[in-house]
Amino acid sequence: LPSCSFWVCLLFPHQAAANHNNGGKLPVMVSYTVVVLMYLLAVCSTQRSQLYTNAFVSRSSSRVFRVMTSSALSSTTMEGRVGLDLPTYEDVVEASGILKGVAHETPVLTSRTLNEKLNADVYIKCENFQRIGAFKFRGGFNALSHLTEEQRQAGVLTFSSGNHAQAIALSAKLHGCKATIVMPSDAPKLKVKATKGYGANVIFYDRFTEDREAIAKEIQQKEGAIFVPPYDQKYVIAGQGTAAKELFDTLRADHGVDELDYFFVCVGGGGLISGCALATHALSPKTKVIGVEPEAGNDAQQSMEKGEIVKIACPATIADGAQTQYIGPMTFAIMQDKVDRIITVTDDELVEGMRFFGERMKIIVEPTGCLGIAGLQKMVSAGEIPAGSKCGVLISGGNVDLARYCELVNA
Repeated sequence: LPSCSFWVCLLFPHQAAANHNNGGKLPVMVSYTVVVLMYLLAVCSTQRSQLYTNAFVSRSSSRVFRVMTSSALSSTTMEGRVGLDLPTYEDVVEASGILKGVAHETPVLTSRTLNEKLNADVYIKCENFQRIGAFKFRGGFNALSHLTEEQRQAGVLTFSSGNHAQAIALSAKLHGCKATIVMPSDAPKLKVKATKGYGANVIFYDRFTEDREAIAKEIQQKEGAIFVPPYDQKYVIAGQGTAAKELFDTLRADHGVDELDYFFVCVGGGGLISGCALATHALSPKTKVIGVEPEAGNDAQQSMEKGEIVKIACPATIADGAQTQYIGPMTFAIMQDKVDRIITVTDDELVEGMRFFGERMKIIVEPTGCLGIAGLQKMVSAGEIPAGSKCGVLISGGNVDLARYCELVNA
């Protein structure tokens, strides 16, 4: 910043002249005023420099990433929570406009067999027909759309078991920037092949013995790329919420349904259910939003019950898209406010869902994508869903190796 004397001459010319005639003794009040002004300018300058980058702090370590975000941290948001620039339904609407003509408007399917079996009206939002075969494209493309040209030139970086990897790889290609993806060595071959096919540089790690955050941080320090979180980021969450917005728009336009009684959404890091909860709360406020996790990886369920983020060991489950060890501060805040309940299902129940979708609806769904339907069936079996209820189910994706698919459904 310029010197104190410069600001005095600029802001207080008469006092400056008097100061000169007075032998250089600066009036006390002027001195204090200049110091305050200089401090405020410094603060404003710092906040402006943080416009698109902020710190993502792992709850398991002191590692800090430079992460793309929407703005400098707000002081308070959603019921007084401090330091979280949370998305709103307005952000979902904005994302819907950004994705129009770029993302697929995926179909909402029904099954008479399923309705009769569950004694409910079930509407299935099929994000397995989305670009890259999963809902993740919505959040990935929306997030990169908010980067500056300078940031895109620096490239983007993320870690993912597969679907977010593909989403960032394709989104980076469409935005003309390079992408580096840290993926587990046991990620489905189909997802790895697709990620590389979109032009991304893939770095492998062992999810059970290595720390993906440490690997990503090291890469970022070398390359200076912008880290795009898989789920805990404002524009990622808003993008994922467009899937629910489309569902309700389609229900009203094509099925004459204004509101759902229940909406079942899979839970990994919480980005999808957080965005969907924002849209559901705005468009169908009486709907109960139910999150579904693998029984072996119920970190979100534990977090909701304890009122704090719980971290678990990497869960052993066939739902590779839900092998997250903890949800994020942003997704947790939204889930606490707008998600009614988190339940769990077994891997066997996921396979049952895969078989039903394949045999009766003629669609291929990955294990993680069956969390919603498995959760609905479980609650119906437990007598928790009244007869005739209108239930929405979101299929998150369909990216599964065919050999692995056949192995699971034929077991």
